[in-house]
Amino acid sequence: MTSVTTDDHLRRVVRLVAILNLAYFGIEFAVARAIGSVSLFADSIDFLEDASVNLLILVALGWTAGKRARVGMALAGILLVPGLATLWTAWEKFNLPVAPDPALLSLTGAGALAVNLSCALMLTCYRRHSGSLTRAAFLSARNDAVSNVTIIVAGMGTAFLWASAWPDLIVGLGIAALNADAAREVWQVARNEHRTSDATQKS
Repeated sequence: MTSVTTDDHLRRVVRLVAILNLAYFGIEFAVARAIGSVSLFADSIDFLEDASVNLLILVALGWTAGKRARVGMALAGILLVPGLATLWTAWEKFNLPVAPDPALLSLTGAGALAVNLSCALMLTCYRRHSGSLTRAAFLSARNDAVSNVTIIVAGMGTAFLWASAWPDLIVGLGIAALNADAAREVWQVARNEHRTSDATQKS
């Protein structure tokens, strides 16, 4: 498969991933607000962030390695946004600890898991193509799938073990930590790309 063909395939995959993420953002955000869930709120903002990341990738594909590296550094900052939003929501929930509806929590988490697994599978073949850009998209989808499993577990735990706001709150904070780690990894890859690009230009 030639580089041009690979880029064309990647563009189609990234466009589809962006659409799926944007669509499920609307669904999950509405449910999160309706039942007062920190974990669903965090995950819905993460879907919006993933849609933004993939749209940026569409714009930046075909750019030089140096420009892609700078966009990768910007994406590292974007990856932190859901975590900051989650911390604020978690603080509000801490002050008013009401357990969310466990059935809706688990069902919405299961839907998110289906979307994110599909996106991760589509992106897995391209996670090392175009450096930090597609790596950011792949890491986001992978981390989101892990987060969705914990959301489902939180819903089941709230229903059968601990009728409290704490399972949802703990999972929401865990999602924020995953996003911070993904941001760190993308930043490191992008910084290394930038250094390599600078060294190539100077030689």
